[in-house]
Amino acid sequence: MSEFVKGLKKTEENDVRYKGNAFLRMLTYVKPYWKTVLICCVLMLAMTALELYRPELVGSAIDDFIVPVSGAQAAADPDARFQGVLTVAAIYVGVLIVSFLCNRTQYLLIQQMGQKIVYTMRMEVMAHVQSLSMRYFDTTPVGRIVTRIANDTESINDLYSNILVRLFRNVVKVIALIAWMLILDVKMALYSLVMVPVVAVLTFFFRRLSRKCYQIVRTRITTLNTFLSEHLSGMRIIQIFNREEEKCDEFGEKNQELYKAGFREMMIFGVFRPMIYFASITATAIILGGGSAQVFSGAITIGTLYMFTQYIGQLFQPIQELAEMFTTLQSAIASAEKIFTVLDTESDVQEQAEPVKLPDIRGRIEFDHVWFAYETVDGKTPTPDNLDKAHWVLRDVSFVIEPGQKVAFVGATGAGKSSILNLIGRYYDIQKGAIRIDGVDIRQLSREQIRSAIGQVQQDVFLFTGDIAHNIRLRDDSITDEDIRQAALHTNASRFIERMPDGYHEAVTERGATFSSGQRQLISFARTLAYDPTILILDEATANIDTETEQWIQEAIQRLMEGRTSIMVAHRLSTIQHCDRIIVMHHGKIRESGTHQELLDLDGIYKKLYQLQLA
Repeated sequence: MSEFVKGLKKTEENDVRYKGNAFLRMLTYVKPYWKTVLICCVLMLAMTALELYRPELVGSAIDDFIVPVSGAQAAADPDARFQGVLTVAAIYVGVLIVSFLCNRTQYLLIQQMGQKIVYTMRMEVMAHVQSLSMRYFDTTPVGRIVTRIANDTESINDLYSNILVRLFRNVVKVIALIAWMLILDVKMALYSLVMVPVVAVLTFFFRRLSRKCYQIVRTRITTLNTFLSEHLSGMRIIQIFNREEEKCDEFGEKNQELYKAGFREMMIFGVFRPMIYFASITATAIILGGGSAQVFSGAITIGTLYMFTQYIGQLFQPIQELAEMFTTLQSAIASAEKIFTVLDTESDVQEQAEPVKLPDIRGRIEFDHVWFAYETVDGKTPTPDNLDKAHWVLRDVSFVIEPGQKVAFVGATGAGKSSILNLIGRYYDIQKGAIRIDGVDIRQLSREQIRSAIGQVQQDVFLFTGDIAHNIRLRDDSITDEDIRQAALHTNASRFIERMPDGYHEAVTERGATFSSGQRQLISFARTLAYDPTILILDEATANIDTETEQWIQEAIQRLMEGRTSIMVAHRLSTIQHCDRIIVMHHGKIRESGTHQELLDLDGIYKKLYQLQLA
């Protein structure tokens, strides 16, 4: 038992807990559908009334026609009594039909509402995740994000499509049953309610355990999904280094943790549900014992005893359903807490309420004494309170790039070159200094305007599942098929695209695995040119490319740079000699700046790098 309790107390260290009331917040999503909820509640009330009426029908038939109490009833014609039973049976069937229609109608309405709410919530989470800064994706596993958007939203579907209305129905039903039993016979009603306090105590005790258990289950599912996402993406590395068995063992450990959490969940409800059922049977036995004495004394009729035996079953049925709903309810609340934690995560890159709108971005870029750090020395996010511990990637960096200039950044790995490119697109915010585009601080501009003016080609090109045209257009309907063809032609991508069986409609698998590195790079050039950016950023765009393809790419780069502010990062110094200016970075600072020949004449860091590559 101690291990069981320890298991409930164990949670993931990195799992952030939601601080608010998730259930009340979930109810806000129901507000637009209040009419549907109202109709469903009316239907539920009608169904509850019909359920109460059914035992009354049978009980009356027993007393009036089957076991008549008075002498006059007993002396009545048997055919008339049988006809009376048939009439009651017909009414009973009619009640069942009306109950079925009410149940079917409310089921369809509530299911439709639930699906719409989950659709809205999933879209809201996806839109919010896309608005977060890159720091969030640097620190959050992809599998966890996928679980939030896909699994957790689906987990709360039952709350809207089933639980809420059933919760209302069962509460109303319990209250109506107790009131009706008290009206029929107070003494019998008290017999019926003897076990209710016991059930209430059990429900309170197990509710707390079940909630904790479901939080752990959802966390373990997230951990497993995260592991799968990472290792399926890295399967090539696993197989190259022959680590299949070890990784399978690691998966087994995480799978075992999820199994244990699921087993604890089963144990909780495996004890709770039978106890509720036992309480129901006990209450029925009390009714039969006390009710029989009442019948023998003439205080109540057999029909009344029958009604109470039916009502006690109906009384514990909603209580049992409430217990059953804890499974879905706790799972939904646990999932909702994780979803709302994501929705409440604020982006590190915040926009002004009314950002400055430039009529047209010309492409002048200025860094004014910029200091930037991804994290502090102890791994925390840099804030104004802990900048003394910041692990500075850029230190007091200042430079100006005029519109149309071609500037390259070089330096050793970790010098801060790629960080400069990320800051221009405002994927991160700086801690000190200012970055200006056309004289305006980028923190005063909207991210949409900044990024719409920037075309960035990276070393690791990402292609989406679909076809080549889809990967160039990226769902921008303003880019026509002719624009795609022209972009591919000017970037030399058409040289291999038009040789393929389906041309621009050639299928692209996940991450473009069926294309070579050079082909993926050329597609990314065509994608960039199709969007016609003012500022062009090339981050190691010619790395790991074969000689023939590199020639095509160099031609594509020259065409892309025409009339654009161009910024390059390259380790191959031969590819940047034509640039108007080369800036040499070292340990986050600008050490040298000038043209290729000027830097060689300085006989400094650049010349040493150049000589090393020549050697």
